[in-house]
Amino acid sequence: QVQPVESGGGLVQAGGSLRLSCAASGRTFSSYTMGWFRQAPGKEREFVATISWSGGTTYYADSVKGRFTISTDNAKNTVYLQMNSLKVEDTAVYYCAASPLKGAIRTGFLYDYWGQGTQVTVSS
Repeated sequence: QVQPVESGGGLVQAGGSLRLSCAASGRTFSSYTMGWFRQAPGKEREFVATISWSGGTTYYADSVKGRFTISTDNAKNTVYLQMNSLKVEDTAVYYCAASPLKGAIRTGFLYDYWGQGTQVTVSS
């Protein structure tokens, strides 16, 4: 099985940028659909972005569209989430996940493999 491992979280001021990385431990991410989710304190986990590993088709939550970009690096077997123009409301633990299904998968329970999460804190 594949095990996602996130990195790149931290503290940033509003308007700033961060890039999250998700590397594969175990099997490669090839043939998986990859997704980023986030969970803020006291809130439910929510979908952020997804990408098909082979085709590069992407889909974003309305709240991050135009600010976040999901991408993959096949050679490094890594998926990225570039986050620009960060807002205080983007503060959350961000999770990377892998699904064996195809398509713009926005539902968390359709993802089989999850990373441990990385904290992103945006200050005002």
